[in-house]
Amino acid sequence: MATEKSKILVIGGTGYMGEFIVEASAKAGNPTFALVREASLSDPVKRKPVQCFKDLGVTIRNGDLNDHESLVKAIKQVDVVISTIGHKQVLDQTKIISAIKEAGNVKRFLPAEFGTDVERTSAVEPAKSFFARKLQIRKAIEAEGIPYTYVVSDCCAGLYLRTLAQFEPGLISPTRDKVIIFGDGNVPPRDKVTILGDGNAKVVINKEEDTAAYTIRTVDDPRTLNKTLYIKPPRNTLSMNEMVTLWEKKIGKSLEKTHISEEEILKSIHGPVDVFKSINHAVFVKGDQTSFTKETLFGVEASELYPDVKYTTVDEYLNQFT
Repeated sequence: MATEKSKILVIGGTGYMGEFIVEASAKAGNPTFALVREASLSDPVKRKPVQCFKDLGVTIRNGDLNDHESLVKAIKQVDVVISTIGHKQVLDQTKIISAIKEAGNVKRFLPAEFGTDVERTSAVEPAKSFFARKLQIRKAIEAEGIPYTYVVSDCCAGLYLRTLAQFEPGLISPTRDKVIIFGDGNVPPRDKVTILGDGNAKVVINKEEDTAAYTIRTVDDPRTLNKTLYIKPPRNTLSMNEMVTLWEKKIGKSLEKTHISEEEILKSIHGPVDVFKSINHAVFVKGDQTSFTKETLFGVEASELYPDVKYTTVDEYLNQFT
């Protein structure tokens, strides 16, 4: 007899990663709930994903991080809570933790991670403080004895492959369909490319839909309880040089390459607005995402746990732009 699937509440579902998570949950057959602020229902931008959720059979629950009663009420209806709130609200997740503790029924909480492992990073400021806030949330979860899974998905393909990492940090406004940046950043460059450092550091890049699919698979899996889930499929780990070479082969021409040294990158970081620059320094220059091997992972690896999930490789992802 099949085990009944957990009821899932997504907080932050109308955000970039949140939309993918809500969709994956609904399509996987989990009874899915999305906490939506009253203001979002009248926002023309937010209204569209909310309608898509309804079309998928998702239950919309009105609520707000600042309304403790609405949070507790929504959480009491589910088994699992997934937070996909934006980076500026990371510390607001203490309010979710408090509500989960009061509700007393949640069997798993997945906080807003979906990036580099914040416990194993060499990031400089301002990313250092940003990661510290995420780490603070991890410690609060564990201190309260709340069952958890941390999802480390590394780089989003919609940001990094769509542009070959050529976006200008601070000017990014990602949507489900494209990355809105200064200039045309919705296709990889065909003439010139800027390479961070020597371009040899290995990074991990995953399609957002795949990250969402792996995430939903974890919620009823005892193997991922109180562990970190690393999404590191073998064919999605490559250096920036390898990424560019792969793209050059697809378009049949060489790109003019300009390297930015580590020293130049560090000098260009001028404060909180440059959080992406400092993240990219840690990822593309220092190689934080691959500084530990599969054998020394501090958790479990998604593509090994769920070999039946057909993930999109970096090579396959780039085909759509040729």
